[in-house]
Amino acid sequence: MWFSFWRSRDRFSLDELRYLTNQLQKVQIVNDVNKDFVIEALRSIAELLTYGDQHDSSFFEFFMEKQVMGEFIRILKISKTVTVSLQLLQTISILIQNLRREHAIYYMFSNEHVNYLITYSFDFRNEELLSYYISFLRAISGKLNKNTISLLLKTQGEEVVSFPLYVEAIRFAFHEESMVRTAVRAITLNVYHVGDEFVNKFIASAPHSDYFSNLVSFFRDQCINLSKLFSERPKNPCSESVSAMLAKVDEIEDNLYYFSDVISAGIPVVGSLITDNILQLLILPLLFPALQIDADSNLKIGAVTSLYLLCCILRIVKIKDLANTIAAALLYPLETFAANSEVKINGYVSGNNCANESEEPLVDSVTPVNAGQLCVDIPNKATSSQVHPGGIIAERDFSCSHLSLRETLLSYVTDGDDARALGSLSVLATLLQTKELDESMLDGLGILPQRKQHKKLLLQALVGEGSGEEQLFSFESGSARDSISSELDGYLKKLKEQYGVSIGGAAASPRIRRNQDSYRNCRSALVQETKGIWVDLLITVLCDQWKKCKRAIEASSPRKEPKCILLPFQKLNSEDIPAESSFTAGERMSELVKVFVLLHQLQIFSLGRTLPEQPPIQPQIDIPEISRARAAGLDVSGPKPGTEVKFVHALPCRIAFERGKERHFHFLAVSVGTLGWVLLAEELPLKQNYGIVRVAAPLAGTNPRIDDKHARWLHLRIRPSTLPFLDAPKSGTPGETRIKSLVDGRWTLAFRDDESCKTALSMILEEINLQNMEVERRLKPVLDLEL
Repeated sequence: MWFSFWRSRDRFSLDELRYLTNQLQKVQIVNDVNKDFVIEALRSIAELLTYGDQHDSSFFEFFMEKQVMGEFIRILKISKTVTVSLQLLQTISILIQNLRREHAIYYMFSNEHVNYLITYSFDFRNEELLSYYISFLRAISGKLNKNTISLLLKTQGEEVVSFPLYVEAIRFAFHEESMVRTAVRAITLNVYHVGDEFVNKFIASAPHSDYFSNLVSFFRDQCINLSKLFSERPKNPCSESVSAMLAKVDEIEDNLYYFSDVISAGIPVVGSLITDNILQLLILPLLFPALQIDADSNLKIGAVTSLYLLCCILRIVKIKDLANTIAAALLYPLETFAANSEVKINGYVSGNNCANESEEPLVDSVTPVNAGQLCVDIPNKATSSQVHPGGIIAERDFSCSHLSLRETLLSYVTDGDDARALGSLSVLATLLQTKELDESMLDGLGILPQRKQHKKLLLQALVGEGSGEEQLFSFESGSARDSISSELDGYLKKLKEQYGVSIGGAAASPRIRRNQDSYRNCRSALVQETKGIWVDLLITVLCDQWKKCKRAIEASSPRKEPKCILLPFQKLNSEDIPAESSFTAGERMSELVKVFVLLHQLQIFSLGRTLPEQPPIQPQIDIPEISRARAAGLDVSGPKPGTEVKFVHALPCRIAFERGKERHFHFLAVSVGTLGWVLLAEELPLKQNYGIVRVAAPLAGTNPRIDDKHARWLHLRIRPSTLPFLDAPKSGTPGETRIKSLVDGRWTLAFRDDESCKTALSMILEEINLQNMEVERRLKPVLDLEL
């Protein structure tokens, strides 16, 4: 009979559809002999019905009259080959996707034929069959609305007791193939966005609600794997490892966007389930404990990965309760979470650990235990909220774990490595940009912008509430009350009652927290840099960082989004450079300036002011008439090799740049504004008391010293004139740039007598002092920001 299939007929006609259906009905078993005919017949029927839907309604009327859907099911039952199953799924998927008439879709979904196919026991060991099956489910979900969805349900009274499409789809939610997972998520979103009250109740009830906890558990495992990739990257800094990490980042962010899409469907119970599971399975037991500073803690996720994930969650998963609970938890001491990091609030504990982000996390396994509680005492007095003394870059002992999570973030800004500092600043910036976060939470954290504080106090003064007017016009108007607001109280109570984080004592004042800031320490460290090795480049670096930080702060979201925390910048490979070298000091100065500028701009931002395009520094002044530079005939452009100078203060000396080749010069130290040089000039034979500059080196960082045994010898360190990493190339391995190893030069100048050597030393020190004073004068407006 299948030979007659190939006879010439009008391809797009009702007669063709009738003929194919009749031939299909004659098939009693499908095997290798007739499978090709059956497959072609199924394909052609789908094509004809799609054509008829657009041109002739009689095609689909015939399809219903002859109950061809039932014939499809019969063919599936008698088939012995997987290729027929593939074609059948594809045929019905094509029909569902392309039928436009509403009554056609109603017919397809009625009579339990579609549900029978959904629950049919296909052999999913065949990957192609699974792919066709998932496409079939996705096609069905694309046609769901409040009318069609009821055709796929089984109900008792007003309760949904069976929904095969949803139940079968989520069986593959965590399949190893990402395309399958993506399709399942599309199916579930189509179900959620229908907005059927009874369906929503069905998916939010046990055991179907387990899908959401399993979803967060799956996401947690992805986070652990990301931390593993991040910890292994220093050992294997090749482009493949970076690509693997970025692929994992994309997957994690896709998961969070899926959470956000589910929440946007507007099912309150589901939003609460996702919030609770994210907090109980990820944030409280893993992300918060990862922020502890000592490197000996046993954690599955490292600090940098935790900071990145917190930023992502706050930025993408827009749930008010989630954002406010995270913010409230930042007020707790770190030990609250660190001591109980292994305890899952839902009664599970991890069976394996890893030491820290530099060690390999083990595969996560869980074992039932008695659920524990997280306990914390918040002191009445904010003694731990005082600014830590000492320089911003100095190392500190962080073994004292009374620091709150908020204080830990600030400590990362001042003392953490680059990745942790950037991550902490990104978390704080994300909190400020999170619209779901109550202003009272920002006030409790001490980061509520001052313009909003004044708006709140003015409103309270106008309505006569509390002592708002008195505090508004007082010298230190920090908060309407020196206590936690009712909103913050509510979330602290929720942390205790719902998540087992108990509270003892009273929380510290938000006003005190606002006054506890790392900016002062950073400012002090910058003042020290005005007397440092790179003082001549300090203003240049500050202006450059000002532009970069301004762009970052004014951006609609943190720069490059949170993934920049994991690959923050082009890291310089300077392993061969000594720690005491001027280059190392330059790196340190540059990082200090970056932190200062960002903190400075954050202060301006929090005060509600507009960031200026340039830092507020004093203009350059003319060279004083009594200066050595003026006496030598130099202008503001300074000396260059070949420049003619007058020997007013110059001292004759000898130096050997090559062994056995001693040369005679005149030595001079000069400063022009913020710049300064040590000069070696060669005397002009035909012009008395004049010479030509042959060598010019930076004055800053010379560290002059008279030799202990030869009082006529003056030793100078000669550093490079610039820092090469300020214009580092962008080529090479992602995240790393190799630089040429720089070595400081050494000059030993021999003068005529001891007195000349002492005069040269005094000259250098005086000019360095003038240079330092000028830099400090120009920076004074930046350093005197009103707090």
